[in-house]
Amino acid sequence: METHVQNFLNKISVACATIATITLLYLYLQTPETCIPPDTPITKSNLKFPSSTCDPALNRPYLSHDKKNQRLWSSKSWLSQVSSFTAFFSQVQHLNLLHNHSRVLCVSAGAGHEVMALNNMGVSDVTGVELVDSLPLVRKADPNNLPFFDGVFDLAFSARLVEALFPLRFAGEMERTVRRGGVCVIVVEECGNEEVSDIVGLFRKSKFVGAKNVTLIGMKMTRIIMSVAVSSPS
Repeated sequence: METHVQNFLNKISVACATIATITLLYLYLQTPETCIPPDTPITKSNLKFPSSTCDPALNRPYLSHDKKNQRLWSSKSWLSQVSSFTAFFSQVQHLNLLHNHSRVLCVSAGAGHEVMALNNMGVSDVTGVELVDSLPLVRKADPNNLPFFDGVFDLAFSARLVEALFPLRFAGEMERTVRRGGVCVIVVEECGNEEVSDIVGLFRKSKFVGAKNVTLIGMKMTRIIMSVAVSSPS
C-alpha cells in the first residue's frame, strides 16, 4: 500500500515540475504587452539616470551664495533670533558699554545672528568668528587662538563659553584681544552665584562688573560682564 502511495506522489511531483517548466518557457518566449516591441529601433535616451545625489543629471536649480543667504536671513526663525539679540545688546548699550563706534568681537558666533543684530543697531565694526565660516557675517578662526593683535576690541561677546573644550584658554583669548577698560560679555544658561563665580574666575585679567538673569532667543540665561583691568603684554 505504501509503495502505491509513494509512486502516486512521485507522478504528481513529475507532473508539477513539467507544468512549471512549460509555464516558465512560455513566459520567457512571450513578449509582455508592457515591453517595447521587438521590432522597435533602439535609440539612446537623452536622460541619464543619476549615479548619486550629487549627479548633475538631477538638474537641481543652482542657488548662488547670496540667494542662499537671502533665503536664510528672511526666514522667521532667523529674524526672531536676530530680534532677540538686538534686545539683548540694547540693554548692554544702556549700560554705556556699547556704542556705534565700538569695535566688537563675537566669539563662536555660529551663523552670525549676533553680528547682524549689532550691524542693524548701527555698530559697523563687528567681527564674528567661528570654527566654520558663515560668510559674510562670520569668518573662520580658532577661538582658542584668535588671529588678532592684543587690545584691538572694545567689547568681546560669546554665548558659547560653556561649550568650549578649553574654557580657560577661550576666556584668556577674549581678554587678550580687548583693550584695557573694555568689557567681556558672557551669556550662559541661567545659574546661581556659585556658577557665576566659577565663570568669572576664568577671566584672570578682568574685574567683575555684574551678572543678571535675562531672556535670550527664548531661553533663560545669565549675562555676566567683566571689565578688562590688565593689558596683555605686546
